[in-house]
This record gives sequence, structure tokens and C-alpha cells, in this order.
Amino acid sequence: MLQNFFGAFFSAVAICLLSGPFMISFLRKLKFGQHVRTDGPKAHLQKAGTPTMGGVMILLGLFVGLIFTGVYDFRLQMLFLITLGFGIIGFLDDFIKIIMKRPLGLKAREKMLGQLILAGVFTYIAVTYLGRGTELLIPGTALKFNLGWFYFPFAIFVLVGVVNAVNLTDGLDGLAAGVTIFTLLAYFLITKTWGLTDVSIFCAALLGGTLGFLFFNIYPARIFMGDTGSLALGGAIGALAVLTKTELLLIILGGVFVIETLSVILQVLYFKATAGNRLFLMSPLHHHFELKGWSERRVVFTFWTAAAIFAVLAVKIIL
Repeated sequence: MLQNFFGAFFSAVAICLLSGPFMISFLRKLKFGQHVRTDGPKAHLQKAGTPTMGGVMILLGLFVGLIFTGVYDFRLQMLFLITLGFGIIGFLDDFIKIIMKRPLGLKAREKMLGQLILAGVFTYIAVTYLGRGTELLIPGTALKFNLGWFYFPFAIFVLVGVVNAVNLTDGLDGLAAGVTIFTLLAYFLITKTWGLTDVSIFCAALLGGTLGFLFFNIYPARIFMGDTGSLALGGAIGALAVLTKTELLLIILGGVFVIETLSVILQVLYFKATAGNRLFLMSPLHHHFELKGWSERRVVFTFWTAAAIFAVLAVKIIL
């Protein structure tokens, strides 16, 4: 069984490392370069033109890693398809931004509608066909509550929320990929301990794909994941939370994602309540520290450290 885990992981890493240089060169030739916000940190202006849509590499690594193991059960297929589905929404968003020169990409209502449909379909399949049920577990206790039909909007909210939280975190070289790696490591340990072998294989393959991508994405990044990658990773993490009944644990396990999202919400609320004043120099929170004078590397490694601590704490609570 260990050979499946190692096979999924190392084959995913290998395909990303091998395809990376070709992908970067290909995207440069197509001029699939990143557009940088002019109202952001000035140091980011030099990132303009860096190839984006690198999330395709992560998805390719995940696909090859799963194929390598030869395990194709329905639960594994659904995890892959929900990840791919959110990745496709992100790909369309990136494509519209870069090729059609529409800076905002998909309209907000279009993107949200696609996310809600995917989340709804996956939740229905998880409850009806994958044995998820509608129970909500309280981490670290024996308490559980059956939400009945109320579970469906709750799970959809979790899935869509995680997708957008990862998207918000993707703002610095290696930040979202590194934080995601610690979250996936925790889920790998949890699912392996619980005997959910197929889900563990998925975690191993996605972990390998993300790590392989990070080799090219760490500062100074040679490629960005784009919404293709951030939405796909968010969809995968949300789906793992739903299938393992760890939606509430995700508040701790995905602590960095939660903090980044809260910083945006608080910034907007404070701005409206104080007629234009700002709680942070800029949100999401990683930009605040940049504008405070922290180097990009320092911000990223600090957030990685926080993600590692949150992951360890979550594993300690649940296992």
C-alpha cells in the first residue's frame, strides 16, 4: 500500500518538474503573462509578464499521480473531478483576463454561479452516494449533530468559502502553494490514520503536484498558479473537509486561509464604518506586512510557519 502513496507523490512531483520548463516557455511565447495591480505594493510591478495559469501543472501532476496508482474508485474520481471543475472555472477566469484583456476576468456573478453549482452537485453526491451523511462533528469531542437538509447550504458555503480563501491567499511567490502543502500533509495523515486509503492517495498526488509546482513558484517566481491553480486547490481542500466530516476543523487546519479572508472582510467593514479609514495598510493581510516593510520572503516564510503550526494543532486535536 505504501507504494501507492509514494508512487502517487513522486510521479506527480516528477511530471511537474519535467513539464515546468516547457510550460513556462510555452506560456511566455503565448504572452500569457500576469497583470499586476497598480494600486498594490510597488515591488510587485516587476512581476508583470511572469507566466501565469501554472495551475495546469498542478492538475497535470495530480492526474498523472492518480493514474500511476491504478486506483479508480468513485470517491477518488469525485475528488479529482471537483478539483478539475474548480480549476476549469479558474482557467476561464485567467483566459479572459489575459487573452481577452478583461482585467477582472469572469464577472463576479458568473464565477460565483459556477462555484455554487459545482459545490451543490458535489455535496449532493457526497451525501447521497459517498456515504457522507448530514452529520456535523465537533473536533476533539464525541459530539455530533445531524443537520438534515440544513447540511447542504452549510457544505456549499464551506466549499465556496475555502475556494475563495485560497484565491485570496495567492498573492506572493510561493505563499498559497506552501500553505496548501501543510494543509494537505495534515489531511494525508488524518485520512491514512482513519483508513481512507483512496482519499490518502488523492492527498499524496495533489501534494506532489503542488510541491513540484512550488519549485518554479518560490521567490523569485518563474510562474504563477493563477486562478486555475488557486480555485482548484481550494476546491480540493473543501472537498476533503466535506468527505472527512472535518468542516469545523478546517477553521484551525486552514487557519492562514481563514485569517487572510477575515482581513479582507474586516478591512471592508472598517472602511465603510469609518467613512474611508483603513484597518490594515492593505488587504489581504500579506500585503499589509509588505507595506510595513517586510520582505516578500519574510512574509511568505512567516505564513508558512503559521500554516505548519495550525496543521500540527489540527492533527493533534483530531487524532
